[in-house]
Amino acid sequence: MPQKKIKILFTIPNFDSAGSGKVVYDLIKNLDRTIFKLEICCFHTRGAFFKEIEKLDVKIHVFPFAVNYRPLIIFPLRLIKIVRFFNIHKFDIIHSWHWSSNFSEPLAAKLAGIPFIYTKKSMGWGNKAWKWKSDLSSKIITVNSDMKRFYSRKNLKKIRNIPFGVDTNYYKPSKQLRDALSKDYKIKENDFVIVSVVNLIPVKGVEILIKALIELKDPKIKLLIVGNDKGNYADMLKELAKGIEAIKFVGKVIDVRPYHAIANLFVIPTLEVGEGLPVAPLEAMASGKVVIGSDVSGIKDILQPFPNCLFEPNNVTSLKACILHHLTMESQERTSLATKMTNRVESDFSMEYFIKSHAELYREIGFKN
Repeated sequence: MPQKKIKILFTIPNFDSAGSGKVVYDLIKNLDRTIFKLEICCFHTRGAFFKEIEKLDVKIHVFPFAVNYRPLIIFPLRLIKIVRFFNIHKFDIIHSWHWSSNFSEPLAAKLAGIPFIYTKKSMGWGNKAWKWKSDLSSKIITVNSDMKRFYSRKNLKKIRNIPFGVDTNYYKPSKQLRDALSKDYKIKENDFVIVSVVNLIPVKGVEILIKALIELKDPKIKLLIVGNDKGNYADMLKELAKGIEAIKFVGKVIDVRPYHAIANLFVIPTLEVGEGLPVAPLEAMASGKVVIGSDVSGIKDILQPFPNCLFEPNNVTSLKACILHHLTMESQERTSLATKMTNRVESDFSMEYFIKSHAELYREIGFKN
């Protein structure tokens, strides 16, 4: 008699952008459907990336799987609706990709008797709700080494560290993608192109990169900033870079690989608060590019074997020195460093390891129930 499939519900607020949504997409796309039955629950169907999610051929629920606590008097009624939803569909595991500390979802799972996992994607912490969410969870997935400090000794036993993975068949060194962009941006043979693929929000520290470029005053350096360039922060950055031809705001693009191809250096200048585990620098490394980044949570995990590629966060002088170090590096040395970075992604941040680690955890939990 064939073994019953483990039924997993992946919960995520939305697919407005490809950030966490892309990670969930990769996970569902690559898990073995002969072992797992996979479903998704989100708050709404808006967002450009939702079209990609629909192609996965899994059941998608549109349902408020997490609710506000207030007004407290009707919180139990709203919670019971979630419990009923979980029970009706008889999920074996609920894996939450909700960024919030909201504990209504794990509480509902607990009442429904369903093991609950959440992935800690960012360095946000500090309120009691995170503790309650963690206490109610069966397992907690962290994505960088610094996250362990958040948890009590009791909850440390629940933690499984699984960093995000990169598809190294898709992101790989390519010279063919370079030529068209070189013409578009008038890149000369001796130019030194810096690329930053980044969501333009204040924590990303892009103004530090712009200021460093301005102070370097090197006509060979060109900066391409790739990412959604709408909003107050983006407007501030554009004002800071006003009149500087060497700095281009590319906007959001579907395929970042041509920008990797054109880059001599990839920079991620996140501020002190740090990140969970940014995927953009991993994609650049897989594409055969040297990456430098702030010495903060998440980034330092990625660049741990490459101390000369880390600079002090929120420090223009430190970033300038790091850029100059790589600008003046011999071509052969830079190529060797890029190869080592690509090898690191293949060994420690591969999609295969990401999928295998999740599958092992799901089987460990699912076959116990």
